Amino acid sequence: MSNDNFANPAPVGLLGFGMTTILLNFHNAGLYSLDAMILGMGVFFGGLAQLIAGTMEFKKGNTFGQAAFMSYGAFWMLLVFLLIIPKVGVWSGFAASEKAMATFFGVWGVYTFFMWIGTLNSNRATQVIFLSLTILFFLLMTRDILAAMGMADISKTVGHIAGYEGIFCGLSAFYTALGEILNEKRGKTILPLG
Repeated sequence: MSNDNFANPAPVGLLGFGMTTILLNFHNAGLYSLDAMILGMGVFFGGLAQLIAGTMEFKKGNTFGQAAFMSYGAFWMLLVFLLIIPKVGVWSGFAASEKAMATFFGVWGVYTFFMWIGTLNSNRATQVIFLSLTILFFLLMTRDILAAMGMADISKTVGHIAGYEGIFCGLSAFYTALGEILNEKRGKTILPLG
């Protein structure tokens, strides 16, 4: 079977990433608490759906799409795991410190920056997703560094800024996914992607 016979898996991956990012960052912005809805989205739509999309990108021969969706799908599952660990009695001693989480977000920020460089020959919408995600990771890193230094008030403010920036990032992925779906389905540009 030719790779051209596969449907475009990117919209599902982008929706999994975008919708989960929006919901988590409503929490980061201080609009509501972290709960099972966010964690469930992180495992199943942010995580599993992106892993499946990445597998399909692999079958299509799209290295960038495969690396992006599989990496960020694993990121979401890992983040949920890191958030749950402190709540599980036998594992609670292994909870990640604020310093460790700052390093975690920093490494993801560096990876995402290089992925953004990979988008420079893509449409503007995809470039916006990866650039805003790079900024988000570095804001989260800064939040956790400040918390580790005992600067709770400034850390909380940076966390809220990260939340609103993350909502923008998630919305950009959501928009891009809908643009890809509607533009393909209608055979013309409904939502411009640049």
